[in-house]
Amino acid sequence: MQQRQLGPFSVSAIGLGCMNFCHAYGEPVSFEQAQRVLLLALDSGVTLFDTAALYGFGASETLLGKVLKSHRSRFTLASKCGMQGEDVAGDGKLVRVIDGRPATIKATCEAALRRLQTDVIDLYYLHRWDKRIPVEESVGALADLVREGKIRSIGLSEVSAATLRRANAVHPIAALQTEYSLWTRNPEIAVLEACRELGVAFVAFSPVARGFLCGGSTDLNRLHLKDIRRAMPRFMGESYTANLKLLPRYLEIAREAGCSPAQLALAWLLHRADHIIPIPGTTSEAHLKDDLGAVDVVLNDATVAQLDALINQNTVLGTRYGAKSESEVDTEQF
Repeated sequence: MQQRQLGPFSVSAIGLGCMNFCHAYGEPVSFEQAQRVLLLALDSGVTLFDTAALYGFGASETLLGKVLKSHRSRFTLASKCGMQGEDVAGDGKLVRVIDGRPATIKATCEAALRRLQTDVIDLYYLHRWDKRIPVEESVGALADLVREGKIRSIGLSEVSAATLRRANAVHPIAALQTEYSLWTRNPEIAVLEACRELGVAFVAFSPVARGFLCGGSTDLNRLHLKDIRRAMPRFMGESYTANLKLLPRYLEIAREAGCSPAQLALAWLLHRADHIIPIPGTTSEAHLKDDLGAVDVVLNDATVAQLDALINQNTVLGTRYGAKSESEVDTEQF
C-alpha cells in the first residue's frame, strides 16, 4: 500500500472510515461481519482507522477496541470528541450533542480510551467546533491531553481555514478532516491550501459521495428508514433527479479509465495532492477490496479534466446537509 504523511505518522494512502458499521446508514452490521472487514483492511495494508465517540454513541470505538486491540502496534488510531451522545432529558435516551468545553473533551477522551482498550489515541479530532467556546480553549484541552500522553496528535473536523490557523497557533494540528469528493468541493475554497502551507494532512471523508459515485442502486426507496441520506438535500426531490443525470457519463469515464466507479472517485482525490488521504467506509469485504484498488489507478490529465467539468459545485444541486447541520459546521461555502 502506498503511504502518505499524517503528522508524525506514515499511513496508508487510503484509510478506513468506521462510521458505517453502526451509525448513519441503517441498522448496525453484526460483530462478525465488522470483524471480517476490519481484519481484511489491516491485512490489506490499511494503517489508518478512523472512528468517533458519536458513531453508535460509542459502539464504533467499542468495536475497534475488541477487534484490533491485539494488533494495536500495526496501525494509526484516530477518534473524535466534541460531538457525542448525551442523556439530555434524563430518560436514558442518548441524543447528539456538540460540546467543546475542556472538561467534556477530557471526559470523552477517558471514555474513549476505555472503549478502544488502548493507553493512547494517535490522532484525536475535535469533531465539531462548538461555536459557543473559543476554538483556542477546546484545542488547549486537547493540548493538555497530548502533554498527559493520552493522545499523540490533534485534528480538527469541518472547520474553515481561518479557524485552522487559530487552532494551529495554540498547538500544531496534524490533520483536518472534511467531506471532499467530486461533488463536494468546499475544501478547494481555502482549506486545502491552508493545510498545504501549514503541513497539515487533509483527510477526506465521504470520498465516494455517500455512495452516489459507486455506481450501485440509485433507488432511495431501498434505503433503510434510518439512513441519513433520506434527509440530505442532494438526495431529495428535484435535486436528486438532476444529480442522477450526471451518473451515466461518469460511469462511462470509469469504463474508459479501466476502473470501477468507486476507484475513479478515490483515484481523483489521490491525484489532487499528496497531502490528501481519503477514508471511505464500508461494511462489505468486496467493496473494501475495490476501494483499495484505487491506489493503482493512474489518471491522465484528459480524464481529470473530464471529471472536473462533469461533477463540481456548479453541476451538483442541493446543499450537503439540512439547515441545522449546515449551521453547525464552520467550513467555507460556495
